[in-house]
Amino acid sequence: MNDEYFSQIVNRGYQNIPEEFRQQMDNVAITIADFPSAEQVRKLQLRPHTTLFGLYEGVPLPKRSNYSGAIPDKITIFKYPILRASRSLDEFIQRVEDTVWHEVAHFFGMNEEEVRDAEKRRDRLR
Repeated sequence: MNDEYFSQIVNRGYQNIPEEFRQQMDNVAITIADFPSAEQVRKLQLRPHTTLFGLYEGVPLPKRSNYSGAIPDKITIFKYPILRASRSLDEFIQRVEDTVWHEVAHFFGMNEEEVRDAEKRRDRLR
C-alpha cells in the first residue's frame, strides 16, 4: 500500500471525528509513518514485539494553559503494524479509523482506560 492511499484512509478517519471536536484541534499535526521511530520506542519504553498502531505526542487539551505559538501536538498513525494485524482491506481501514479516533481521544485528555471504555460504548452503537 502506498503512502498516498494510506494518508487518504487516515484523513477519512479524521473526517469521521465530529466537527465540534475537529474545530478544537487547530494545533495538531496528523502524520503517518511505517513504524514507530527508535526515539518513540525509547520514550515509551516499549518491549520488543510490542504492537503500536498510533501515538499522540503533546499536551492534552485539558492540561494546557496559554498555548498560542506553541509547537503543534502530533498524532502519528503507523501503517505496517496495522497492516500486519488486519486480514482484509476492510479490516485495515476500520483499524486505521479506530486508531485515529483513539489518538484524538488522548488529545482531549482521556487516559488509556478511559479511551478503552469510550471505545466499548462507541462500538455498541455501531
